Amino acid sequence: MNHYRLILLFVTLGCFDRCQAQESGKQLLTLQKEITLPNVKGRIDHIDVNLKDQVAYVSALGDNMLEVVDLKSGKVTGSITGLDEPQGVAYIEKHMELLVANGGTGECGFYNSLTLKKTGSIKLADDADDVRYDAAEDKIYVGYGSGGIAIISAASHKLIGNITVPAHPESFQLDTKTNKLWVNLPGSGMIGVADLTQLKLIAKWSKLLPRANFPMAYDEMQHRIIVGYRVPAKVVIYDSETGKEIFTAPMVGDADDLYWDVKNKSVYISGGGGAVDIFKQTNATTYKQIAHIKTRDGARTSLLVPELGLFLIAARASGDQKATLLVYQTN
Repeated sequence: MNHYRLILLFVTLGCFDRCQAQESGKQLLTLQKEITLPNVKGRIDHIDVNLKDQVAYVSALGDNMLEVVDLKSGKVTGSITGLDEPQGVAYIEKHMELLVANGGTGECGFYNSLTLKKTGSIKLADDADDVRYDAAEDKIYVGYGSGGIAIISAASHKLIGNITVPAHPESFQLDTKTNKLWVNLPGSGMIGVADLTQLKLIAKWSKLLPRANFPMAYDEMQHRIIVGYRVPAKVVIYDSETGKEIFTAPMVGDADDLYWDVKNKSVYISGGGGAVDIFKQTNATTYKQIAHIKTRDGARTSLLVPELGLFLIAARASGDQKATLLVYQTN
């Protein structure tokens, strides 16, 4: 009898914790608006934003197009069509251009952000994927193919460097102050650390479990790499210099994006399991889950925009529900 009472107590406490996290989430994220993406029927990949004009760029991979969304009016104002599985996208303010990485052909196309006309392109191997823009150096980094990170001059649209890695690169982060780049390599069961001066891997952090490491964020101030694994669904925080594990905890399933909010010392994780999890740092080595906010099944693509106080989540079309860009205000 006591055994059953103990089980009941644990179940009750677990339900209480989840209810608390859900209630806390309502205070941390407020749904501001839902912007319908009427032309989008298939899978959605990465998002970037033009901060000055408050415009979001959404890669509609399944429909071979890029959608331009005005966040103020809540309307789609333009499209770039004729793409081939667009994945990564970067808005380059200095040149008023967009770079779109195509997974199907490996082409990285440049477009004028006002006219949406093509201004140039560079061909990589297939599966051009995640993109990072280093504004200080005016360089664009693109993960591609079965093992490469291309470095492209944003000014000349020319390939100026390449880092070879042992598998297709998923999310990656870079720090030009330490001249390092960290990259998720789920196909090899590892995180790779590259030197940006030597343009080669200098360390490999391998794991058998958890695996399927896709999203990644970087805490520059504390020198920590934050990684989301799908099997099983866990968030793991590492010392970026040593690879030592600092913290781990279960999280929402099928995570595709996660972000570190330095102002609130919080990790935001969006998962296709239909929720956003928020972990807040409570001391030097501990992070507490403070929210589990329900969104929509499959809504795993997101973008944290701390400058605007917004968290954008792209929800693909499903059944009678149209594809939507959910715009949350961070509180």
